[in-house]
Amino acid sequence: MAPTTEPKQRSPSIVVQELTHEKIRFALLHTDTSVANALRRVIIAEVPTLAIDLVDVIENTSCLCDEFIAHRLGLIPLLSEKAVEMEFPYDYAGDDESVTDVHFELNTGICASAETVDVTSNDLVCYDPRVAPVNYHPGESIKGKGGAMEFEAQAAARGPDDGPDIPGVVIVKLRRGQQINMRCVARKGVGRDHAKWQPVATATYRFEPEITINEELMATLTEEEKMAFVESSPTALFRYDEATRRVVVDAPDQYGYDGECLKKAEELGKPGLVDIRAKEDAFHFTVESTGALRPEEIVVNALKVLERKMEVTRGELDILEREQDEQVAM
Repeated sequence: MAPTTEPKQRSPSIVVQELTHEKIRFALLHTDTSVANALRRVIIAEVPTLAIDLVDVIENTSCLCDEFIAHRLGLIPLLSEKAVEMEFPYDYAGDDESVTDVHFELNTGICASAETVDVTSNDLVCYDPRVAPVNYHPGESIKGKGGAMEFEAQAAARGPDDGPDIPGVVIVKLRRGQQINMRCVARKGVGRDHAKWQPVATATYRFEPEITINEELMATLTEEEKMAFVESSPTALFRYDEATRRVVVDAPDQYGYDGECLKKAEELGKPGLVDIRAKEDAFHFTVESTGALRPEEIVVNALKVLERKMEVTRGELDILEREQDEQVAM
């Protein structure tokens, strides 16, 4: 009987390539597709955030029905750093409401304007200064009500791009004599239960390309042909080095698998001029946040969720192994 070979031990690592207040780009290295796909799915569906989940309609004389407005309220992204301190409503059996609920109010009063008025996320009154709509800048009519007075100082600390010129999310439009009065409750949840709890707008990955230039074929091209080949790629994939008169791979991570350089090689009569293969152990991620959580926080929380899942799986396997050993011993 041939001896079994142990699987190769991997040591995954992450290299951050770009980080802004709304997006993170990073490379996941030394692992396989199953881990990359698991991380992407956890980022989308299992990182907890806060979203409006219950709406008590007191008055609604707008042109939209109650359910429509409630659905729009639920899709407004809320700052969710407090989510880690809260409990899922279906997991908590205590009497402390603050552990599961965050309260909001939307009361426009009767519209007196002759023009159509936009009711936006800025018109929500937030009773917890740590939980508010993304880019929240309360209007003059609600300043000082509830917890709203604390948000102006916080808004200045959220980044230079979160200024008051960013409009709120439009909830409904009102005409003269119409009114909205609602009480809302935000709760902790995950994207697999409803899309309103997803912390990301997009979360994608692609394989890192391995690009090899056939130097013998490249040497047969004229300088003009080399320049045309370099310019054929929509991204800055290649660079022509005037000192050595060679085409070099400049930014392989920018390749979008568009195939334009391969088509150009065929047009030049040089198929095989460049060979492009996808590495099986390197992945380039792009994660764009909705604003509910910082992009780096989303990735870290997703890794923690993935780690907990692996610990549960390991525990189940240990139990199964012990049961099998007991059966053999009998």
